[in-house]
Amino acid sequence: MSLFEALRRMNPTERRYDPGVRVFHRGGEVFNLHIVTEGEAHLVRYRSDGAALVLQRARTGMVLAEASVFSDRYHCDCVAISATRTLAVPRAAVRSRLARDSGFAQAWASHLAHELLLTRQRAEILSLRTVRERFDAWITLHGGELPKRGKWKSVANEIGTSPEALYRELAKRRKET
Repeated sequence: MSLFEALRRMNPTERRYDPGVRVFHRGGEVFNLHIVTEGEAHLVRYRSDGAALVLQRARTGMVLAEASVFSDRYHCDCVAISATRTLAVPRAAVRSRLARDSGFAQAWASHLAHELLLTRQRAEILSLRTVRERFDAWITLHGGELPKRGKWKSVANEIGTSPEALYRELAKRRKET
C-alpha cells in the first residue's frame, strides 16, 4: 500500500479553500496533515516589507508542510493559490502509525527523501545565474521535456524568474534554431 493510500484510510476530512484563503496560520496549533487533492497551495513566510517568501508550492497529490507532523505549531502560513481541496489527516493518527507500523514509517521516510531530493534540485537551479542556465537545468531535470501549454508561468516561478524573462529566453531560442 502506498503512503497516500494509507493516509487516505486514516479518517481524513475533505476541506475546500477559495483562492487567497489560509489553510493554516503561522503559530497555529497543528491538528492535521494536509494532502492537496485539487488546486495549489503555498507555504509562505512574510518578510518585514510584506513580501511573501514561498517555501513550498504544493499541487495536486502533494503533502503540505510534512514537518508539521513533528511540530506543535505551524512555522509559516499556508495560502490557497487557486480553488483548493485538501484531505486533512489527523496528526495524532499519523504519529501513532509512524510509531507502530514500520512499513508506513519506511514509506514516510521514502517520501521525505524524495522531497529532499526535489528541494535540492530546486536550490541548485536557483543558484544558477542566468535564465538560460536555469531553464536548461529545469529541462534536464524533466527528462528533456518542455512544459505543457499553459504551464510556462509555473515554470517561471519554479526557476525563480518572471514569466516575461522566461518568454524572452524562449524567443531567443526560437531565433537561434
